[in-house]
Amino acid sequence: MPRAVTWLRRGRLAAVAAALAPAGVAAQGASAQGTSAPAQGAAAVRLGVTIDPDTVTVGDAFTVRVRVRAPLGSTIAFPAAPDTSAPVQALDPRVVRASPDTLAVDQTATYRLVAWDVGALPLGLADVIVRGAGGERPVTLAAERVHVRSVLPADSAERVPKPPRDLVSQAKPWWLRWWWAIALGVLLLGLLAWWWLRRRRRLAALRPQVDPFEQAEREFARVEGLGLVEAGERGRFVALMVEVLREYLARELPQGSTSLTTSELLAATAGVASVPRDRLAALLGETDLVKFARRTVTPDRARELGREAQAIARHVHELEHAPPAAPAAVPAAAEAA
Repeated sequence: MPRAVTWLRRGRLAAVAAALAPAGVAAQGASAQGTSAPAQGAAAVRLGVTIDPDTVTVGDAFTVRVRVRAPLGSTIAFPAAPDTSAPVQALDPRVVRASPDTLAVDQTATYRLVAWDVGALPLGLADVIVRGAGGERPVTLAAERVHVRSVLPADSAERVPKPPRDLVSQAKPWWLRWWWAIALGVLLLGLLAWWWLRRRRRLAALRPQVDPFEQAEREFARVEGLGLVEAGERGRFVALMVEVLREYLARELPQGSTSLTTSELLAATAGVASVPRDRLAALLGETDLVKFARRTVTPDRARELGREAQAIARHVHELEHAPPAAPAAVPAAAEAA
């Protein structure tokens, strides 16, 4: 509902009325709120302020009417609309209307305003200037307020915001510095290498030791059991038999290796007495022709090459594991001498 019109503001309007009114004029009656009238001999100046509605929300328009009644011969200067940068702003220009009254000057200024904040906000209106025979006197409107309620839910008003956090430090902690990361990486790699070598040695110790020649004999028998010669895969049969021989030489002799070519293997075993180099060179040379030059080999020749690979492996094994020769007996005559 509109706020009740306030007449004859206590103290401030009484002084203005006493200064402006001529002597001998009776004072006006008291206001509806019970404010006492000025003393006899002073003409009254009445002020009324109406805010419709008196409680709004943010962005809602409301109307303010300022009515001033002064003695005849007075002029009333109403303030301009509030500044556009204030919490309460004007939507329309100020409108001033005069009432047809022959006993006094009665004017009403209408302001259409809007509020952009919450709480009890001042209207932002300057003083009303009343000029009369006694001079110029301001009538302040600073006490007028409009109540603006929040548009948020009711329970949000009870939420207390958390205090602001401290600024995040740009300095990196010690455990994120690059040299610590490098040291940690090197340590982890060292531990991983130590664990792998230790596990490899343990597995090697647990692995049963197999005689290279016995393993080669089993592989020779497995290849022969595939029936490659009967199936027409004679070249593949020769290649597999020779591959078993190369693996045996790599396990039996420190000079041998499965990654060596034919010429490299012959050069590596040049000083090994247990290796028949002529037979090995002939076997590897013919096998290379079968493997790489797709040389045709007959079934009989394929079997002969397979038996030759077995024979070379057996020859190397017998010489490498032959018992040491006994020292030659010294003749008796030489011993007596």
